[in-house]
Amino acid sequence: MNSFNRQTLIAALDIGSSKVCCVIARVSRDRKITIAGFGYNASKGIKNGIVTDIRQATYSVCDAIESAEQMASERVERIIVNISGKDIKSRNRTAEISLNKTKPISDLEIKKVIEKGIYRINVENNELIHCLPMGYKIDHGEETIDPRNLFGENLSVDVLLGLVPDITYRNTKTVLDNSHLEIAEKVISPYASGLACLVDDEKELGATVIDIGGGTTSIASFKHGHPTYFGSLGVGGNNVTNDIAWGLLTSFAHAEHLKTLHGCAFLTTQDKNEMINVYPVGEEDDSSIKQVPKSELIHIISSRIEEIFEMVKDKFIEGGNAICTNRIVLTGGTSQLTGIRDVASMAFDRQVRLGRPRSIGNILDISSYPRFQDPSFSTVIGLLLFVLNYTEKKPNKIISKPLNNDGSRFNRIMNWIKQNF
Repeated sequence: MNSFNRQTLIAALDIGSSKVCCVIARVSRDRKITIAGFGYNASKGIKNGIVTDIRQATYSVCDAIESAEQMASERVERIIVNISGKDIKSRNRTAEISLNKTKPISDLEIKKVIEKGIYRINVENNELIHCLPMGYKIDHGEETIDPRNLFGENLSVDVLLGLVPDITYRNTKTVLDNSHLEIAEKVISPYASGLACLVDDEKELGATVIDIGGGTTSIASFKHGHPTYFGSLGVGGNNVTNDIAWGLLTSFAHAEHLKTLHGCAFLTTQDKNEMINVYPVGEEDDSSIKQVPKSELIHIISSRIEEIFEMVKDKFIEGGNAICTNRIVLTGGTSQLTGIRDVASMAFDRQVRLGRPRSIGNILDISSYPRFQDPSFSTVIGLLLFVLNYTEKKPNKIISKPLNNDGSRFNRIMNWIKQNF
């Protein structure tokens, strides 16, 4: 009997450049998720999505986990964790097999073509995070999600590989090992954000999620119901804040305050005549306040936001046909900046909307937690949904990577997922 006879406990951990967040949830027999506890705090020892200080990062993770455990009255040992950083990337693999024309396609042929597609993968010093079937074609015709019971002469499949530098992953894993946490599954951040923010029609017709976090801007493109591309940049909202601090000669904390209170991604007529108060760096009393035109602040912000979108457009060119820009969805903490949606619409010449993790049928009580409807929590909510959408199959052999215990650990993970889901 499957363990859906009782509720299953799952825990998701989002390790970001601005915050570390843990959500503990229970999954019922009918695959409905109920949030049991959460904890989050400002991240330390993490820059541009990469661990830069093992000790500080471990403290940040432990604090978030402990807060969630106390609220849920549960103990966490295994987690679903996001993988981020400036060097996230994806590759496509294609495989094809011949078919018996007199027999319909069965699960056996599907298994055979996938195994051919993921055999002997060369990861070139990267950690393989995802191995996702993107769609099947019969006799090189139209793509189909489920080719079973159809007839043809050959069957092909495209497989999306999600990769991150091995060193980046190793440092993240060290932090989790130090926190006495086992990785149940790992998910590239923008993939999780897409699961939380995109509606089914967007995933099917084609959309690209741009997750603008504190230290990174990450990208995931979807079409025909599955992701087709992953990418990332080592810039984000913290760069905007840093530009303000340098440009207005104020502290980083006050620059963040100015961005939140007065920040806008484009200049309006009203802004040209408005003045704002700025504390010079090292000065904290009111007598030292200087007044600066609001237009100066907005010019600093808009310049960086426009630069980020230009860099994203370069990624779109790099991704080629794998990128679907029919619709752009912005999410992540920096996506809440006033006017950023309009700037994105002009930059990409596409319809743009703000993505929030709120239209989720599987999560029963998300409306009871307004903070989780915030774009900055898209990734952690998407991590919970990932378990319910698990469709991956790992390769038989990986080249250019030293052998370790991942194979046996993966078997334990698969057994856990099969037992619970």
